[in-house]
Parts: sequence; C-alpha cells; structure tokens
Amino acid sequence: MRTLTQQLTQYAAYHRDRRNIATHFVGIPMIVLAIAVLLSRPAFTVGTLPMTLSPAWVLFVASTLYYLVLDVPLGLMMAVVSILCVASGQWVAAQSTLAWAITGVGLFVVGWVFQFIGHVAYEHRKPAFVDDVMGLLIGPLFVLAEALFGAGWRPALREAIETQVGPTRINPDQATVHR
Repeated sequence: MRTLTQQLTQYAAYHRDRRNIATHFVGIPMIVLAIAVLLSRPAFTVGTLPMTLSPAWVLFVASTLYYLVLDVPLGLMMAVVSILCVASGQWVAAQSTLAWAITGVGLFVVGWVFQFIGHVAYEHRKPAFVDDVMGLLIGPLFVLAEALFGAGWRPALREAIETQVGPTRINPDQATVHR
C-alpha cells in the first residue's frame, strides 16, 4: 500500500496550477456532499442503534478507515468532514424525493463541471483518476491537506511532495518539475 506522501504526491502531479486547485476547493466538496446526499437513501435501522444507517455511512466509514491507515491526524480531520457530510446528506434525504434528487444530482453535476474547468482551462492535463481510480478517494484528502498546508501544517510533508512534483504555480507556461 502506498504511503500518504506517495498518494498525495501522485495526486499533486496532476494539480500544480493554483487556479485548478481552487476549482477543486469548490468542486470536490460539492461532489462529496452530493455522494452523501444521494447515498443517504435508503436509510434503515440496525438493532438498537440510535441512528439510521445508509449506503452513505458505509462508504464514508470505509473511506475514513483508509484515511486513518494513511495518517491518523489527517484521517481524524476527514472523519469530522465525513460526519458533517453524511449528516447533511441525511437531512436532505429526509426532504421530498424531488428536493433530494435535485440537490444530489445538482451538486454532483456542478461539482464535476468545476473539476473539468480546472483541468481543461488551467491545468491542461487530465484528472488524476483517469490514470489511477484511487484519485477519486484521494481527491478529498488532497483538498484538506492543501488547505492545511496553506495554514502552515506539516511543512515537511508539503516539501516532500513539492520535491517530487514542484511547487504550485499560476503561469500555465511554467513547466512542472519532475525529479
């Protein structure tokens, strides 16, 4: 299994333009929330659990366990994000079927539009998941890590990534450094 540094470095190689990363700060949360909304139906109770379960819970718990294996502090932060997404998804799923479907599909489609705008207009490179389906799972972790890097979190991890793929840039003509 690849380490956190390897996973983030592989994903970062497809995301060096800051404008593309900015579109991901909008698109990825929309897609993650859309998945939580759409998978919050059907909901069911299990035994005496004080909450209802849904396919969203199964997916988000499994994803969070993977994130925890990669890195406990980052995994715990993703657990908080996951709980908020699934709780929001459950709330939307409790609305009318029309509201649930429009919200879920709308978030999903608009989120992917942001993703593709970032890759076509700014990065000029295909999305990471095209070459490695794990990119779909690492994308949310990448967005959280990038936000944390901006706040000065784990500079050694950021440096390890940038040593391999170069720093982020705005100039689309600037070549990405691959060492």
